Amino acid sequence: MENYLDVLKTVKLFNGIEESDLQGLLSCLTAKMVHYEKAQTVFSNGEGIERFGIVLSGQVQVVQDDYYGNRSILDKIDAGNLFGESFACAEIKTLPVSVITSAESELLFIDCHRLTAPCAKACGFHSRLIQNMLRIVSMKNISLTQKIEYTSKRTTREKLLAYLSAEAKKAGCSCFCIPFNRQELADYLSVERSAMSAELSRLRDNGVLRYHKNQFELL
Repeated sequence: MENYLDVLKTVKLFNGIEESDLQGLLSCLTAKMVHYEKAQTVFSNGEGIERFGIVLSGQVQVVQDDYYGNRSILDKIDAGNLFGESFACAEIKTLPVSVITSAESELLFIDCHRLTAPCAKACGFHSRLIQNMLRIVSMKNISLTQKIEYTSKRTTREKLLAYLSAEAKKAGCSCFCIPFNRQELADYLSVERSAMSAELSRLRDNGVLRYHKNQFELL
């Protein structure tokens, strides 16, 4: 765990917790670290979970597959961020999504019940953790609302420009990188990859943007 101390200090769940207290806090929460290879399933659609995860290294994606096997990427989670916390804390009996690693990853799992209930040692961490968790869930709701804004656009062109404009604003620059390859971007925006690639080419030819792989520039 000590190898990931720098990452743990960036985790928003632990805001306001002293570095010297982190090890004791993780012990109190019965935190468990697990290694995953790329493309391994962490949580499966239909199962129930009591633990949520924190990405220490690598990346995971929250995905949803429909009856016909079409995949939609709902979110991507990088190092230092949480996944599955809303489902675990809400005690959802069957997950409506799956969580899959998109790279070799080290993940830390925490029992949601240990986070919300004071322990026998009467640790002072729990109220701080609950406040932090509420803030994290609220911010993720805002992010989900933004994603709905992209996908509710009528055309592939509108979806692309809405998403890329938001990414440029987030980066504070007209040149920026996105966290998706072409297939992942199509899955995230819920569009056909071929149609999206054709639209990107038209936008480039019309002088709206430049791109190379996952690097973009809005003109």
